Amino acid sequence: MKKTNQSISFFEKYLTLFVLLCMAIGVSIGKFIPVIPEFLNKFEVYNVNIPIGILIWLMIYPMMLKIDFTSIKNVGKEPKGLYLTWVVNWVIKPFTMFGIASLFFLVIFKNIIPLEQANQYLYGAIILGAAPCTAMVFVWSSLTKGNPAYTLVQVATNDLIILILFVPIVGLLLGIGGITVPWGTLFLSVVLFVVIPLVAASLTRYFLVKNKGLEFYNKKFIPKFSKLTISGLLLTLILIFSLQSDLILEFPLHILLISIPLIIQTFLIFFIGYGGAKALKLNHDVAAPAGMIGASNFFELAVAVAIALFPLSPGVALATIVGVLVEVPVMLFLVKIANKTTHWFPNKNSLYQEA
Repeated sequence: MKKTNQSISFFEKYLTLFVLLCMAIGVSIGKFIPVIPEFLNKFEVYNVNIPIGILIWLMIYPMMLKIDFTSIKNVGKEPKGLYLTWVVNWVIKPFTMFGIASLFFLVIFKNIIPLEQANQYLYGAIILGAAPCTAMVFVWSSLTKGNPAYTLVQVATNDLIILILFVPIVGLLLGIGGITVPWGTLFLSVVLFVVIPLVAASLTRYFLVKNKGLEFYNKKFIPKFSKLTISGLLLTLILIFSLQSDLILEFPLHILLISIPLIIQTFLIFFIGYGGAKALKLNHDVAAPAGMIGASNFFELAVAVAIALFPLSPGVALATIVGVLVEVPVMLFLVKIANKTTHWFPNKNSLYQEA
């Protein structure tokens, strides 16, 4: 797989501003035209909001199209970076998120945030912490001159692990947090927002590459979906914020308070992954993506699961959306750190040149 000079797009660079704009539009709709969210909220199947589900599909399916699962055949090459990614994402990250979020929402902010709201924000943080990045990590990897073949394998294997570990980890931590876990809805969410788009995207990739070729697929087919993904994200955010307008207007300070533990978690996980890569003496082009994939989040999945599990608790989804709000500026700062510390790592020839 040849390296690509992928850079952060205008939309990705200013995602935080777009989220704030969507918040303003959504809250205005919820406040002044409440009939719209009330009408859309009627379309539910097993607690899954159908309009939001469709919009989230528009975000997740195009992202899955970028994953080449045939790259997993190279999983045995330079495995230390993969082991590090898996351990950080699934053994460390969900539990540090639970600990940090519990500390802030239930202890430090206990006199600021009502207990009911604090618990909802904790549940949202738990869901977010168990959903490591699958799409934006390609951008962060490119900006740090990461090895694109290795990054692809990290993401591909991570997507498969989500199928196995996301449900039990979220269920465990929600149970520790004192909630009766709706296992059926949790499994349904993963099937709807991971399994189905993953299978659909894999089949699409297989048949198009077979009949049209890889160059057509990468250069002509996938770019057609970029605007679809952006539109799906913006419309989803507007709809969610319209459904949560009462909560946001009543507790505007909570947006800032939610962001604090999420930012701390992002820095912590990056330095655990990045520091672990340094200890393992990995190349910088493997170390940087290893740190980035854990630090950033699969927020589309987190938002979808939060809404499906807690349709009557808007604070849960709000916490996952604040994750979207803070992610881009924080990750761009971490990119700068990674690019200024290349001298920490050896410059060996990588075995991992083809995916």
